Amino acid sequence: MYLAESIAFAFKESFKWSNIKFALINGFLVTILWVFIGYFVWDYLMGISSFFVEIFPFSMIRANGAWILSSIIFFQLILITFAIIMVFFGEFYLKKNKEKYTLYTIATFIGSAIFWAIVWFFKGSYLYNEILKILMWFPFQTIEKGLAFFISFYLIYNAIIVTLLVTTSIFSEKIILNSFDASEVNTKNQFASILYTLRDGVIFFVASLALFVVLFIPVVNILVQILLWVWLIRDTVTVDALYLNYGELRKDIKRAHRKASFVISFMASLFNFLPIIYFFSPLFAEIAMFKYFKSVKENEK
Repeated sequence: MYLAESIAFAFKESFKWSNIKFALINGFLVTILWVFIGYFVWDYLMGISSFFVEIFPFSMIRANGAWILSSIIFFQLILITFAIIMVFFGEFYLKKNKEKYTLYTIATFIGSAIFWAIVWFFKGSYLYNEILKILMWFPFQTIEKGLAFFISFYLIYNAIIVTLLVTTSIFSEKIILNSFDASEVNTKNQFASILYTLRDGVIFFVASLALFVVLFIPVVNILVQILLWVWLIRDTVTVDALYLNYGELRKDIKRAHRKASFVISFMASLFNFLPIIYFFSPLFAEIAMFKYFKSVKENEK
């Protein structure tokens, strides 16, 4: 019950004007910052990416490139469809039937998968052949450069996601005060919280590099990326929510409610698949997580 109420509340509050203004300003500034940085370091990133590219057996990638790309597009479309339905219509369902929200989530994902499976069943061969024709137009060097470009873009995009989470964490107290009474919010240990967030950002990038090889494995690559985003959001935002609710990092509470924090973080990670909407991912997570632990705290009394 707490979980459904927290998610519904976060949907409503995230799209309140004061929060929309923060998310847009923060999102555009962070994105512009990394586009600017990327412009000056792009050649270095391409060099690093090309080094990684040389490690992999490209004859295999070239021969199966159409299948790999087709599989990635298929699974990506499932996730984007699922994300759009959950982000834009999830709140309406929550208002009507909170008890069956989990079932609604599962049904939405299965429905999205069935829809695109039907499309691929009837048009899969056509799509595969068209992708194969496109790949055959490019020489080996172009495929290599294309993969290096993809890797470089991947690094810049994840830098944007991490930075958005850091900046939102810094202003989390003000964000929460926009939606809750001041008497319900404890003063956060800002320094400790920021250090925790920065530590998570470093771990996230190290884990991303360590799992880099899975970027070339269809379906698995997207699942791993989601899990990395979920871990980053959950670990960072849970700390903020606990500080703002209890005035301290209650590790016992954090452990006891891992499943709920996972669901909230998973919902927030779906925002990252949608242009512009990804600005709202950390904001949504902060509000939902605070609301959830606030309900937990009230139930303890």
